[in-house]
Amino acid sequence: MPITKEHLEFHVPDMGSGWHTPAGYPAGIEQKILAGALDEANKRGHRTRLLRFQPGEFTTAPFVHDYWEEVWLVSGDLIVGNDAEGRGGEAFAKAAYACRPPGAYHGPFKSETGCVLLEIHYYDETPQ
Repeated sequence: MPITKEHLEFHVPDMGSGWHTPAGYPAGIEQKILAGALDEANKRGHRTRLLRFQPGEFTTAPFVHDYWEEVWLVSGDLIVGNDAEGRGGEAFAKAAYACRPPGAYHGPFKSETGCVLLEIHYYDETPQ
């Protein structure tokens, strides 16, 4: 049985609470789940989240996961492809977008000024 997202009408999320650091991320990068749930153990579900970087925060290694990911850079700057010390990479400003299939390597990531990303994660639930 697929996991469904809840019905949510327009509202203003509380941006002052509900943030936490996802596993494997440094403390200056936090997520806030807006809707849904992603069951990575059973490879099913859908999740919409905000991911925010504090200024100067960065990840040090590429990511790869087994679900689809769509990302919209809502605000701030995002540098893609920095090295393990946070140097280098390609800079993007707000309104940048990515759509990644399962198994795509991406990152590492850094933000000089801080940023907020809107991310949608989902498994392809079509029968094999």
